[in-house]
Amino acid sequence: MYCIFISVDLKPGAKARYLELIAENARASVEREPGCHTFDVLLDREQDNRVYLYEVYESPQALQAHKETPHYLRDREQINALIERQQVLRADVAGFFPPRG
Repeated sequence: MYCIFISVDLKPGAKARYLELIAENARASVEREPGCHTFDVLLDREQDNRVYLYEVYESPQALQAHKETPHYLRDREQINALIERQQVLRADVAGFFPPRG
């Protein structure tokens, strides 16, 4: 399994719209993409304009396929306009606890 953990710093006033758009993307990803196993949206408790995305894919190729889906491409321009800065950590999943099927 392949994971990306993204730290997203949003522009002032962008949080509500970003969360609306990213929730739609996350939901569609886990429902429609067999290679997407997890897409969690997390809110930082100390930095109000910081959001984290935790995404688990079958492989790096599944992540690439995600980036080519209609639901990803539809809102990408709007989502990017709301982001001040982001950092992406890429990792291999060593295990899930509890284990997943």
